[in-house]
Amino acid sequence: MLNVGKLENGIVLDHIQAGRGMLIYQALGLDQKDCSVAIIQNAKSSKMGRKDIIKIEDTYDGVNFDQLAYIDPDLTINVIRNGELIEKRRINTPEKLVDVLKCQNPSCITTIEQGLHQIFVLSKDEVSGTGKHNVYRCAWCEQRYHVGR
Repeated sequence: MLNVGKLENGIVLDHIQAGRGMLIYQALGLDQKDCSVAIIQNAKSSKMGRKDIIKIEDTYDGVNFDQLAYIDPDLTINVIRNGELIEKRRINTPEKLVDVLKCQNPSCITTIEQGLHQIFVLSKDEVSGTGKHNVYRCAWCEQRYHVGR
């Protein structure tokens, strides 16, 4: 059994769908930050079967974790201070993502015009294969976007 040490101060991203931990790591830009990170992939979970976990040592301020809901809406954030869990929260699926995703439609105006924001809006009329409303459409061209598909 793998044993990763206890955090004194930091953030634990838990209940990540197995295989999505690296997507979250990249979305947060953790490879460009000066902090210790542990990524645990395919950990056994009685609730989920398998899951990924990311432990980030020290504080990681200035991140809108709700933006990660497009990758995994079931993710939970645990804040650890002095070795104790002080906050546990679930993220909310944002209505709009700005400059988080890039439209893949070669005819979209965002691929032609420089300086336009990449805006994706949560589609209320569509449900993904998981039964959750985490399907986004480009605000400019209506291109459908869903992570993992």
